[in-house]
This record gives sequence, C-alpha cells and structure tokens, in this order.
Amino acid sequence: MEKRNYAEITPEILHYQELCETNGVIEKELYDRYQVNRGLRDLNGNGVLTGLTEISEVNAKTPDGQPCEGSLFYRGYSVNDLVQGYLRDHRFGFEEITYLLLFGNLPSKQELNTFFDVLGSYRSLPNSFVRDIIMKAPSTNIMNSMARSVLTLYSYDNDPENITIPNVLRQCIQLIAMFPQLALYSYQAYDYYRRNNDSFFIHDPRPDLSTSENILYMLRANGEYTTTEARVLDTALVIHAEHGGGNNSSFTTHVVTSSGTDTYSAIAAALGSLKGPKHGGANIKVTHMFEDIKEQVKDWKDEEEVGAYLQRILHKDAFDHTGLIYGIGHAIYSKSDPRAEIFRGYVQQLAAEKGREEEFDLYARVERLAPQIISAERRMYKGVCANVDFYSGFVYQMLNIPEELFTPIFAIARIAGWSAHRVEELINGNRIIRPAYKAVKARETYVPLEER
Repeated sequence: MEKRNYAEITPEILHYQELCETNGVIEKELYDRYQVNRGLRDLNGNGVLTGLTEISEVNAKTPDGQPCEGSLFYRGYSVNDLVQGYLRDHRFGFEEITYLLLFGNLPSKQELNTFFDVLGSYRSLPNSFVRDIIMKAPSTNIMNSMARSVLTLYSYDNDPENITIPNVLRQCIQLIAMFPQLALYSYQAYDYYRRNNDSFFIHDPRPDLSTSENILYMLRANGEYTTTEARVLDTALVIHAEHGGGNNSSFTTHVVTSSGTDTYSAIAAALGSLKGPKHGGANIKVTHMFEDIKEQVKDWKDEEEVGAYLQRILHKDAFDHTGLIYGIGHAIYSKSDPRAEIFRGYVQQLAAEKGREEEFDLYARVERLAPQIISAERRMYKGVCANVDFYSGFVYQMLNIPEELFTPIFAIARIAGWSAHRVEELINGNRIIRPAYKAVKARETYVPLEER
C-alpha cells in the first residue's frame, strides 16, 4: 500500500468527516431538557461548583450577587496589595508569589532568599538535552515543544512515578525553574531552522537573576535589558501566575492529578490546555486585531472613526469576521479585570520608554469605547471590560518578545499555579474526578456485515 503524506486530507478523510458531522450532532434542545450546564457554566455565566480551593479567589460580584469591580486574591491576599508591596521595596515579585502559591504563606526575607537560591540551583537542563531533545525536532508551536520536553524529562527522573508530596514538590520546583529554558531554547531552535540561520546562540540562565531578568537575558543575543523592562515582565508573570481552580488549565491539572498520574503527565496536559486560543492564546489575537485597526483607521485619535471600525468588527465586516473584539470581555469579570487594571499603568510607563505613546493611547481608546459599543449592540447578562490579554501582547511586542513566545510566557507564569493545584489535589482529593454525561443516542439493533 502506498504511503500517505501525513498532512494530506484525502477523499477518505473527507468521507469520514461527513460521517462524523452527520452522525455526531446532538440537538441543542436536549441540553435544555436535561439541564446541562454547557462549559460547566449556568445560563447566568456562573461556574458550576466542582471543588474547593485555598490557592486563589476570583471575585466579580457582591455578596447579594450584583456585579462589582473585579478582584483577585492569592492565598487570601489581594494581588494588587502584593504587587504594590514588592514594587514599593524595589524587588521582583514572581519568586515571592510562587512561594506564596505553593506553600500558603508569605516568606520571610531568609525564606525568600533560600527559595530564590533553590530555584537558581535547578535552572539547568540535563546534559545534552538541548541538542538531543529540543534541537532534533523543533516545533512550529513552542507550546508543543515544551510539552514534549516536559514528558521527556520524565525519563531523566530517577523517581518519576512517586506522587508523595516531597517528591512532587521537588519535581514542580524543578519544572518552575526550567520552564524559561524550555520555552526560549525551543523558540531559538525553531527560529534557527525557520530562517536557515548560520548562527545559533544559547545563554545559560544566571542563578543570581530573577525569572523575568533571565527571560530577557536568555532571549537577547547581547543579554541586555533595562530595569523597567524586567519589572514590567515580572509584573506580567505575577498577574498570570494563577487564576482560580476553575480556569481550563488549572482544572485540567486537578482532573489529571486525580487519576494518580505522574507530575510530568499532569503538567504536559495543562500545557495542552493553555495552548488553546480560547485560553492562553488570546493575546496573539488582540495584537493581530490592533495591527488591523492601525492599518484601517486613518486617524487613531478620532473616536468616531475608531468606534465605527469597532462596529464593523462587531458586525463581522472587518478583521477576521468572527464578530469578536478580542481582549474585551471575560467569563467572570464584568466591570473590571483587576489584572488589566494593575497592568495598565506599567504598560503606559513602558510605552513612554519605548516611544510608543500613540499606540498606547489607541489601546486605551479602544478599551474605553469597545464596552460601550458592545453593550449598545448586544443583549448581555453582564457587562464587559478589558481583560488581561488586552495589554499583554502589546507589552511583549514592546519587549521585543517574538509572537511565538506569547503563550509560552503565560505558561512560565502559570506553572506556579498549576503546581499549587496539583499539590492541593494530592493532599485533599481522594476520588478521581469524573463528571456525568448522559447518553442520548437511541438504541440500535445489530445488523450483520453482509446485510448492510
């Protein structure tokens, strides 16, 4: 039999597609009849309660259920207070936040210094790992390369199946420390082959640098960065580190962990979840949308012209014709996303340093106009606001971070939350997570092959 091209869509595949689409549709009315909360959300957008957590709290409603300004808490601490605290002391915050999420309390100065040193000591990949694993099969999507690397690290672990808390903590801390290298080296390998470059550089991370500093140091050929750049990226890591147990990738971590599987499998599953454009990839869509707006709108300061183009996007007449204004709206927040609120000031500061104030003004103008236009045109059960993805892609652009690394940067931050959720599930969970699905297909009578 002739071998097929792996990427070819053959007539047989098209026939199989037709069978699936003919036989695989479930009538929408059945979801209402059986009161199925699709996406584990009710008609008002509230998540179905599937577990308890002490790691973080996402809040967008008053005690009596009315929409309010959004707030986010890590282990009971307001994220805004945490950010203001380490910025006031002119410190980087991601390592402190990781400690808090993992262990449940804020570290003392000595505890933080020790944890910083522990992370630094784990910032090294196994011998020849870059050459034999990352360089041998570069992926066009860095998230896939990271997932493959995580699964391969299982083979380098002398005790990979041990799911006692000390061993899982050891594995998680190692992965937290290694994630920047897995992401950046995977990108550099991909970029090398894509561009047919005749040069390839790899900077080993420095144990004396913070996570955000190391990202910029390893990414840039000259290893140079400004304090503002490192602090803005550090804040991005902090506000992306965790967002409640119900977000798709953290819930994935709980589900996979509940089966009793190893740490590498659980984290690889979380990476697969975060990769999706409905989760971690949304900031790329925002940057693409703004490139389109900048091309199509002649006067960025003209609110009527900007508003008119946003209406065209909403009516599916412009950009990608989906009718979505990306970066506006969130499953939980309605009046404000606290992460976007925190980020905005630092974005403005970086834009001033980079000479991109006009672009920042355009972002701010769209942030203000889009909710008004959406609310006027569409019936909604709650308001809409800018979410964290609205500004994050713009920040990464200003930091000269390639688009292919936008979602991996999210993963570098969110593995702190995933690790905390894995440990929490192992400590408190004693049953595999298995929600119910109701079968609605009518029973059939078997027909022998020769009679079909």
